[in-house]
Amino acid sequence: MTLEQLRIFVAVAERQHLTAAAAAVNLTPSAVSAAIRALESRHGLQLFHRIGRRIERTEAGTIFLDEARATLARAAAAEQTLAELSGLTRGTLRIETSQTIGSYWLPPRLTRFHDRYPAITLDTAFGNTQTVARAVLTGTAELGLIEGAIDEPALASRVVAEDRLILVGAPGHALAGQAMVTAGMLARQRWAMREPGSGTRSALETALRRHGLAAGSLEIALDLPSNEALCSAVEASALVAVVSELVAAPRLAAGRLVRLAFVLPPRTFSLVRHRERHRSRAALAFEATLDGTAG
Repeated sequence: MTLEQLRIFVAVAERQHLTAAAAAVNLTPSAVSAAIRALESRHGLQLFHRIGRRIERTEAGTIFLDEARATLARAAAAEQTLAELSGLTRGTLRIETSQTIGSYWLPPRLTRFHDRYPAITLDTAFGNTQTVARAVLTGTAELGLIEGAIDEPALASRVVAEDRLILVGAPGHALAGQAMVTAGMLARQRWAMREPGSGTRSALETALRRHGLAAGSLEIALDLPSNEALCSAVEASALVAVVSELVAAPRLAAGRLVRLAFVLPPRTFSLVRHRERHRSRAALAFEATLDGTAG
C-alpha cells in the first residue's frame, strides 16, 4: 500500500464520486478506479458499493477512512519536519477552529501571522468544539481553537482570549423592554440554539444550570449549525438565542437584533494541541503571534 493509494482512496471516500475525486488528485477517472480496485484486490475486501453510476462507502470503507486520514496526517507531519530544517521558509500549518473564533476573532491574527511568515501556508478548517478536538487528537490539525474547555487528557489547552455571550431577540420581542430578564422568563421562551457539540451551546447550558434551568426543559424550536443561521432565525421570529457579542455586534448596530437584559458569565477561547506530538516551528510561531510576542 502506498501513500498515493491512500490519497486516492481518501479523495474518493470523501466525495463518493470518481470524477470529482480524480479532479482533486489530478488523475484520470480510470486511473483512480484502477487504484481503488488494486487496493480492494490486495486486501480481499470491498471498500465501495457500485450502484449504477454512483458509489457509496461500505462499512469497511468508512472504518478505513479514519485510518487513512490519520496515516496521511502522520506522513505530512514527517514532511513538515524536514521542511523546517531550512527554517520557516516553506511548509503548512493546519489549524481547526470553532465557528465563532474562526469567523470573528481569528482572521486579523491569521493576517498578522501571514505578514510575518508569508511562505507558510495556513490550512484552516471550521468545526464545532467536538470536531476541533477530534481533529487535533487524530493529527489532521496541529492546533485547534475552541470555545470554553475540553475534557480530553491527551490534549493540552490554554486560554488565549475571553468572549462574552449575550441573549438576543428581535426588536419587537416581548422581553425587549424588560429591565431584567429572570430565569423564570427564560423558561417560558421558545429558543433557537446551536447544534449539540458547539462551544456556544455548551457555555449556555452551563450558565442555565447555574440559574436552576436544564436545557432539556426549554422549548427548543430550532437547532442550527451556524451563528449566521441562528441570528437570522431570531431576527425573523419571536425566538431568543444566545450568541457571542462578536457575532451579534453588526446586527445590534443595525437595529436588527436587540440585547436582552440577562447577564451571562464570560467564556474563554482556548488553544489546544496534542500533548505528545511534536510542535512544529510554524506552530510555535503562530502561538507567539497569538500571544503578541512574535518579533
